[in-house]
Amino acid sequence: MPYARVNGNMLFYRESGEGPAAVFIHGFPLDHSLWLDQLKGLAHVRHCIAPDLRGFGKSDPTVDGVLTMEMLADDIAGLLEALGIANADIIGLSMGGYVALALWELRPDLVRSLGLIDTRAGADGPDARAARDAMVDRILDKGRGAFADEIVRAQLGRTPSRRAQARLRSMIEGTRYETLVASLAGMKERKDRTALLPTISVPSVVIGGEEDTLIPPDKARELSAAIPGARTTIVPRAGHLPPIEQPDPVNQALIELFEGRKVVWWR
Repeated sequence: MPYARVNGNMLFYRESGEGPAAVFIHGFPLDHSLWLDQLKGLAHVRHCIAPDLRGFGKSDPTVDGVLTMEMLADDIAGLLEALGIANADIIGLSMGGYVALALWELRPDLVRSLGLIDTRAGADGPDARAARDAMVDRILDKGRGAFADEIVRAQLGRTPSRRAQARLRSMIEGTRYETLVASLAGMKERKDRTALLPTISVPSVVIGGEEDTLIPPDKARELSAAIPGARTTIVPRAGHLPPIEQPDPVNQALIELFEGRKVVWWR
């Protein structure tokens, strides 16, 4: 299985396809398997690379008390360097979107295009910060099983498939407790990057789930409107995780981003 040593950590990644690179950055509390349908469905147009972020999945456990978005972005930059890749299409979902925006701020030379899925540029307000602290307490008190119940209800759409529920539960229940705590601390402390959005000068798409209650479609449209020339795709019958709920329209939107043209998606 492929690993790369990055900033003193062994990072696992799964890859498929050939050609220009596309890097897929998962959200919280997930891992690379969020992107399995993209690794399969986009291999004919891209060299798809889906890493497990530091502490997640099959990557090394983390000893960091806080996993900052800048730290994770630096890991993505280090992974590209380790693989000899000069630049890539960068796709991030939720927390992965925070990392993608941090990468644009720190290393814009590495970003060929940008896909932001169910994410935001702003920082947490007081209520959101308090909610993250409360989530940490619930995780440590009730365990990952109860946390998985909570996340399945919050992140999937109104009528989620058993397939989507199963994959989400596998990711959550496979995530280390210390990673859950450290990444929640990192998201709580992340900076506001709203002012960064007008500086994004690469082709971009913002994808949102029609049924996402965490980042509703109007917020996705606001994010897209702040990025010059960005496209917007709202995915029907999807909540916060369109890549596993409705992978076909997500893949289509990403092909359109990569190729700069409209395509017909064949099932």
